[in-house]
Amino acid sequence: MASNKTLELRDVSDADLQDQLNESTASFEKMKFDHTVNGIENPLQLRTVRRDIARIKTEVRRRELAQLPAEALAKRDDIRRRRRKK
Repeated sequence: MASNKTLELRDVSDADLQDQLNESTASFEKMKFDHTVNGIENPLQLRTVRRDIARIKTEVRRRELAQLPAEALAKRDDIRRRRRKK
């Protein structure tokens, strides 16, 4: 089941999604550095931001796959099917 954050990301434009990804990544790197040097008040924020980044990347990839032509999707499915057999 999709979370509320995931559903909200589906309504965002591609440019805004990329901006959110850049902003979240920079925020995560800064928080990680601050936590290493001094420690942050709530270390669980790192997990939250990391998961937000994953949600954004997932939505970007979903949109990329939606724009692929049918031939490319068929080829991709064949490759995935061969990997599963091994």
